[in-house]
Amino acid sequence: MAAASRFPLPRLIGLTLGLAVLAACGGAPKGFLLPTQTPVSGAQKVDMLVITTRRASPEPGVVFGGERDPSESVSEIVVSVPPGHRVGKVEWPKSNPPDPQREFTTVSLSPADRPAVRAWFQRQGGEHARLLVFVHGFNTRFESSVYRFAQIVADSGADAAPVLFTWPSRGRLFDYEYDRDSAIYSRDALERGLARAADAPEVKEITVLAHSMGTYLTMEALRQLAIRRGRLPAKITAIVLASPDIDPHVFARQYEALGPDAPHVTIFVSRDDRALQISRLLAGNLLRLGSIDPSQEPYRSRLEANGKITIIDLTKLKAGDKLNHGKFAQSPEVVRLLGTQLINGQVLSDGR
Repeated sequence: MAAASRFPLPRLIGLTLGLAVLAACGGAPKGFLLPTQTPVSGAQKVDMLVITTRRASPEPGVVFGGERDPSESVSEIVVSVPPGHRVGKVEWPKSNPPDPQREFTTVSLSPADRPAVRAWFQRQGGEHARLLVFVHGFNTRFESSVYRFAQIVADSGADAAPVLFTWPSRGRLFDYEYDRDSAIYSRDALERGLARAADAPEVKEITVLAHSMGTYLTMEALRQLAIRRGRLPAKITAIVLASPDIDPHVFARQYEALGPDAPHVTIFVSRDDRALQISRLLAGNLLRLGSIDPSQEPYRSRLEANGKITIIDLTKLKAGDKLNHGKFAQSPEVVRLLGTQLINGQVLSDGR
């Protein structure tokens, strides 16, 4: 792997201030998960199961905050996607209550015990459900993870039952180390969730989609599961890592632990990802997996030797994300690709 190079201090300061300004933009209010019962003609509903290691929040409409809880909580959340929704975009609420005609809204939110989870599975796919498990990244509040995943599900058109795993990110730019520790804190819970899903007779296949710091959590949980059982469950058929905030050396060890029967892994990378530039600096100026150039050595020869890892280079793709960190969800082309091919188990090349 390439050795670390020195970043000048002015660049570090400039990048950090720039990201701070961008993080301050976007202005969605807190507490917008309060259910709105107003029916809207033409709206699309996304019915998801949500597993979290976050501590419950006393604030109405926030539901879960950024602090850690010693146990997992499971909820069922139904989100309404507005009739005029644009692919790749979340129409965030601008006020409370949100406008269901123009903005994402929550239709219902309730705790889910085991009978409720079984009933949800039956509604989603009967005895042959395909699951899409999403693990979000750094700097993500609970409500943001719910609406972003609802957007991905709606735009991808994936034939899969949506399961969100949301871990205790504080949703603040300068809490990087706290978030990283929270990701590690949550790996046992994610492992248990994946194991239970794989053991459920009504589940046929599982695709795991993870973003940013969530990819590190995902690979750690999959690694633990493979070591504990001697291999990954055969029902886990695809792993998709978007903008992975992982040291390439660490990823190589994590992947090796999955064993020779590991499912296909698709990795979305982009060398203009500004969020990963900051992550690189915080990690001792070590390149992140989501920023590699797959056409250069040593990555090119290693990828050619391993036919079960596909890199999709999104560097030339321009999407609405100012940080270039969310292209997988905000590019209409890519998010549709997720639904039509990747989630359904098809293998891609960089030429698609």
